[in-house]
Amino acid sequence: MSSAKPKTAPKQKPVEIALTPVDNTQLANLCGPLDENIRQIETGFDVTIRRRNERFAILGEKSRLTADALQHFYAMSREPLSVDEIQLGLIEFLNAPVRRISPPVRRISRSADSPIDGPQLVTRKTELHGRTPRQVEYLKHIQEHDITFGIGPAGTGKTYLAVASAVDSFERDLVERIILTRPAVEAGERLGFLPGDLTQKIDPYLRPLYDALYDLMGADRVAKLYEKRAIEIAPLAFMRGRTLNHAFIILDEAQNTTPEQMKMFLTRIGIGAKAVVTGDITQIDLPKGHKSGLKEAIEVLRDVRGIAFTHFKKEDVVRHPLVARIVDAYEKRQQSS
Repeated sequence: MSSAKPKTAPKQKPVEIALTPVDNTQLANLCGPLDENIRQIETGFDVTIRRRNERFAILGEKSRLTADALQHFYAMSREPLSVDEIQLGLIEFLNAPVRRISPPVRRISRSADSPIDGPQLVTRKTELHGRTPRQVEYLKHIQEHDITFGIGPAGTGKTYLAVASAVDSFERDLVERIILTRPAVEAGERLGFLPGDLTQKIDPYLRPLYDALYDLMGADRVAKLYEKRAIEIAPLAFMRGRTLNHAFIILDEAQNTTPEQMKMFLTRIGIGAKAVVTGDITQIDLPKGHKSGLKEAIEVLRDVRGIAFTHFKKEDVVRHPLVARIVDAYEKRQQSS
């Protein structure tokens, strides 16, 4: 009696391409120092790339998309390509694959064929725009609504794009000042044991907001506007009792507000003001038994006209290509536990 041999899955064939016309300088710019750009592309698409001169063999589920990306990056590589350009380009390819782009451009987002172009913001970063469809939707929501909620995991651009929108509104004279706030909730540390006075203890909680402003406006200009009170960065507790007119107000890390704090913040909004609330409901640092004000707001305000919600997902992560996979791995772990 003969036993049947187990069937084996057919071996996947690599996708092979040749980058033409052959230009050794462009090939060197595409690959980067010590093939760093190629490694970034391998990580971003989860593929294996083998190269021999201008010929590339790609193995993996996204091999054809990778081939398109290689051809596009090659067309851009008349000048050296930075790791930033590669990583941002990968994000756009993964969210809105671009098969044919003509003429070649330095930025994928500037192509007429790219479906994810959205609002262009006036900041020091001339190329700032939404990199994924949800980011574009988020920017449109901010422009079209007085109150916008951005909810999702770390790295999806919730805070950075909100600050960029605030800077854009300020530069266009649509608002008179920018107010950035967040709750000073202890995430495992105790404020009382940190050195310094109250301001120095709270400052680390607000540092990400400073960093975004410095990046978008420059440290010197931020300092001057801060002195003129055109920019204000403060803990959420300092918002109580105020009415904020003609201001762009951002509440960051809103998952760590209580329902009372969230209601207090939303009722501070005055005439000519715009507000953005950002948070990640999977990273709540409130003591056990305390309900998140952000969670409650999603339920209570879902059907209120004039308020927009953008729910980001791991596909919207605009950081190192590995961050999206890290978020995905943690989501799978939470679902299985």
